[in-house]
Amino acid sequence: MSVTAPLPPCDTAGPTARTRKLALGVIASGMLMMTLDGSIVTVAMPAIQRDLGFTPAGLSWVVNAYLIGFGSLLLLAGRLGDLIGRKRMFVAGTVVFTAASLLAGAAATPEILIAARFLQGVGSAMASAVGLGILVTLFTEQRERAGAIAVFSFTGAAGASIGQVLGGGLTDALAWNWIFFINLPIGIAALLIARRVLPADRGIGLSAGADVLGAALVTAGLMLGIYTVVKVEEYGWSSAPTLGLGALTLVLLVGFVVRQATARTPLMPLRIFRSRSVAGANLVQVLMVAALFSFQILVALFLQNVLGYGAAETGLAMLPAAAVIGAVSLGVSARLNARFGERAVLLAGILLLIGALGLLTRIPVQAQYVTDLLPVMLLAAGFGLALPALTALGMSGAGDDDAGLASGVFNTTQQIGMAIGVAVLSTLAAGRSERLLAQGHSRADALTSGYQLAFTVGTGLLVAAFALALLVLRPAAGSARS
Repeated sequence: MSVTAPLPPCDTAGPTARTRKLALGVIASGMLMMTLDGSIVTVAMPAIQRDLGFTPAGLSWVVNAYLIGFGSLLLLAGRLGDLIGRKRMFVAGTVVFTAASLLAGAAATPEILIAARFLQGVGSAMASAVGLGILVTLFTEQRERAGAIAVFSFTGAAGASIGQVLGGGLTDALAWNWIFFINLPIGIAALLIARRVLPADRGIGLSAGADVLGAALVTAGLMLGIYTVVKVEEYGWSSAPTLGLGALTLVLLVGFVVRQATARTPLMPLRIFRSRSVAGANLVQVLMVAALFSFQILVALFLQNVLGYGAAETGLAMLPAAAVIGAVSLGVSARLNARFGERAVLLAGILLLIGALGLLTRIPVQAQYVTDLLPVMLLAAGFGLALPALTALGMSGAGDDDAGLASGVFNTTQQIGMAIGVAVLSTLAAGRSERLLAQGHSRADALTSGYQLAFTVGTGLLVAAFALALLVLRPAAGSARS
């Protein structure tokens, strides 16, 4: 995409079709860059540890620092976008993310890299929180909005697989630093184009929701909650640190809800949850994303730890999943949503995902890729159906004044689901594997059995998500659509 070609201004007469397409392109590109960053680093971890001298415990903070910065600020950033302008928030977030990427690539010590990763998470939260809000206010016609949401959803659904391929290739061909340096040209191009094509909005003003106490409560609560979850594997579920931090997290988040119910200008007006579609979609998303952690991460671990795949081979093995997700989400999901309704398409997508994880519950130690894993990758088409439909439902109750907030809430529940998936499924898998190793089983048998347990629990979470969607996301009376 050229940054020197003349671009249409966003005038007060409203954005043109070309401007809207360029805006969608720049938002999707920015979101893909930030989504990739969450997975691209995982395949470079051994090289980072070797070059910078990380301890095994310290290395986990290359991922954890990003998750804490990202997950804890999404809700606040989304609401601030409504108050001060979503374009300003997107541009500022892209600036922070790009600058932090430069710092991460140039890091010479573990401390600098961890700090840079936290700043990357902050910048990603600022931009990601308002991306959906910009799209739903920019694309007001139903079919166009469905297509825009499908493109946006693809960046999240396929980002992990693409990141693993790209991360392995860059690390093997150049060095781990380039997984961060590659963000610089993308970020700069996104900034230059975003300033010209994103619709200018002044926001509704800080006076409409400048709840400082609420902001402090929710940010501290989410940050402490994510920190507690990522430390579960080290401390254990029933340990004093986990229980104590969990209780404090609950106090902070309950205090935030109480504050929002009583504040004159709440940061998060609770009216947004009056919509069954919005509330139900966010609850379904928590369950679905928690389950999908077992697909995106544990399948990659199985390929490497049991079948002996390398980083680049693992990425290539996951590529068919990204391909079918792209084909479905970008090719047919918008048309299916328009014809059958988001609820029906969501249910069909979850059924495909139940089939995918169901196959993985019986994955053998000596698995063959073509017969045992490729069918799972193809059933990942369920991502391409479920995520655009779920995103449309999650944003369906958002007005112009609350679009950033709804976007921030939707992205926050996504991170909560991911954190639950990491904590629950990885702990269950590790626990079973350790017990079997202690009983004298081979490493491959023990790891496979642990992964099978995680896939079984993940399947159960998807069944619960299906039931919740079926019962809560009911079509309105007299409507053919969900």
